[in-house]
Amino acid sequence: MSYITDRDEAGKLIADAAAKGVSVALFCTGSFWNTEAILRAADAVAKEYGVGRIPVVVAMTSHYSHMQQTTRMTRSGGHRIGFRSMLEYCRALTEGAYAPYPNVAAMAHLDHGDPKADVWEMTECADLLSSVMFDAQTYPYEENVEMTGKYVKAYGDRVLVEGIVEGLAVGDGTKAAQRDDYVEKAVDFIERTGVDFLVADLGTEQQSVGTGAKYLKERAQTLTAKLGRPMLVLHGVSSLRDEDIMGFSEDGVIRVNMWTRIVRESGRYAAARLEQRSSLIAEGDFEATEATAYINDNIDEAARIMKNIMGQLGYANLA
Repeated sequence: MSYITDRDEAGKLIADAAAKGVSVALFCTGSFWNTEAILRAADAVAKEYGVGRIPVVVAMTSHYSHMQQTTRMTRSGGHRIGFRSMLEYCRALTEGAYAPYPNVAAMAHLDHGDPKADVWEMTECADLLSSVMFDAQTYPYEENVEMTGKYVKAYGDRVLVEGIVEGLAVGDGTKAAQRDDYVEKAVDFIERTGVDFLVADLGTEQQSVGTGAKYLKERAQTLTAKLGRPMLVLHGVSSLRDEDIMGFSEDGVIRVNMWTRIVRESGRYAAARLEQRSSLIAEGDFEATEATAYINDNIDEAARIMKNIMGQLGYANLA
């Protein structure tokens, strides 16, 4: 199967990649064209390195307060239709006789699942997902532990579960919690909830407006040593410089989450190409004015960026 919803199969793909020194890319999407860009990037990496079945995580947020990607999928703005339509679109592009990307093992993921607002996504849609980030970071610690543990008990046999100890920094000014006992608290959280992965505060900033954040390599290594196995997920990679996006696997980071910078840069590229067609647009040239031209430019540039990132994450080791 190319569209992965089985938690054990997804877990094996991720573990096998980690054993080869690869952090699996987790790319979010808020549009059909960005979803295809993810698959095109993975397909290009597979062909370049000769990988028969290449893993990538395709993710969306739904009611996450800082970014509701499901509402961006369709002009109607509906959470449920946005979520379901993306999942079905991803399946159609990777499975079946006419699928253009059958060698891509696409693992569907709900990112920043809100314990109350995203109940439908995390329960009724669980069979369409390989993993869920159960995000109770805004709740007091003991409530977070209790809610996350209950979800793991109820759905942990159907989906891989990411948990988070407390808030991460966000580009809108939201600050990360500062704790001297972060590592000890993270270990306690894992032991009491039983989550598969930990979304760790490693110094990055989500939805960053620029680069320059400092990745906390030593914290990642200490966490991995204390937890006894690689299980970290890194968010906010858009806040890092390109030269800093490498070597995460050796620190125990097995999934790397990125979206904002890819969307921003591919949008700028497509806009520049649109401007180059301005005289043709003024003349009413159909191919220049039709939206496909802009969308395809966006897809191609996003895929190029993601392909480079996958290279930085060690995907050549899968060959």
